[in-house]
Amino acid sequence: MNIVVEFFVVTFKVLWAFVLAAARWLVRPKEKSVAGQVCLITGAGSGLGRLFALEFARRRALLVLWDINTQSNEETAGMVRHIYRDLEAADAAALQAGNGEEEILPQCNLQVFTYTCDVGKRENVYLTAERVRKEVGEVSVLVNNAGVVSGHHLLECPDELIERTMMVNCHAHFWTTKAFLPTMLEINHGHIVTVASSLGLFSTAGVEDYCASKFGVVGFHESLSHELKAAEKDGIKTTLVCPYLVDTGMFRGCRIRKEIEPFLPPLKPDYCVKQAMKAILTDQPMICTPRLMYIVTFMKSILPFEAVVCMYRFLGADKCMYPFIAQRKQATNNNEAKNGI
Repeated sequence: MNIVVEFFVVTFKVLWAFVLAAARWLVRPKEKSVAGQVCLITGAGSGLGRLFALEFARRRALLVLWDINTQSNEETAGMVRHIYRDLEAADAAALQAGNGEEEILPQCNLQVFTYTCDVGKRENVYLTAERVRKEVGEVSVLVNNAGVVSGHHLLECPDELIERTMMVNCHAHFWTTKAFLPTMLEINHGHIVTVASSLGLFSTAGVEDYCASKFGVVGFHESLSHELKAAEKDGIKTTLVCPYLVDTGMFRGCRIRKEIEPFLPPLKPDYCVKQAMKAILTDQPMICTPRLMYIVTFMKSILPFEAVVCMYRFLGADKCMYPFIAQRKQATNNNEAKNGI
């Protein structure tokens, strides 16, 4: 194709992409079904991971839950089974009432499987993934959600905690994707969800290891998405989830300027997950919550660094993590005192 003609074709496609993006804001696309599909969620024992599990359960997905904490993971599984029982009861009532026009999945499909797995350890991930394939089947939806935070200033943070943060928040995505992507490529079907953070798009002081891990996983996700497009595997979808501070307790104590807080409070976990689910089920490539995060990311990209610093200071975002780090340090000191260290 002549390069001039190709240039106009590409220009049209770019403009058309803007039109489609605008249309999604006006007319919400129909959500796809994940009923009966195997959905694996890492970090499912608490926080956002648990809420993702409950949302996928309500949509009749077959769930595989990974967490390093066996007890918490089993608690999530118990909640999922309760949802499954309610769905089965509703299906039975609908059939009895003669309202069974809609397809109802067999009860045996509504199952949840739990695995204790440290996603920060490569061999643990690969061994557990092999167990999942043998005991459950191939994974259709992979939600990489597990995450940790050290809560130390860089020069006070032990090297082991820095490595742990990078392993769990970033490297684990490589291992889980390498474990389950090959089958997705074979059948050209699947969905990979990366739960990152707004701190993977812009940073703040005091959490260098956490920001680095989230920036890394955002880069991994974007490169993987381009690779799937280059391979023309359009049946495999990807969604990048970048929420603002979520009120799960992970960053307890984090504060921005008090005058700004009412306009930008921490996100409720339920709201964050429901917004993410809408994006996942409509094959949206990326979602930032709240939408203001898109503007902040854009401004960070075009403003001079000193202008960004001024903006951070005005919002109180430059030292917003300091109270959180102080609380972590105090808690650590208290634990050491109790243990007689």
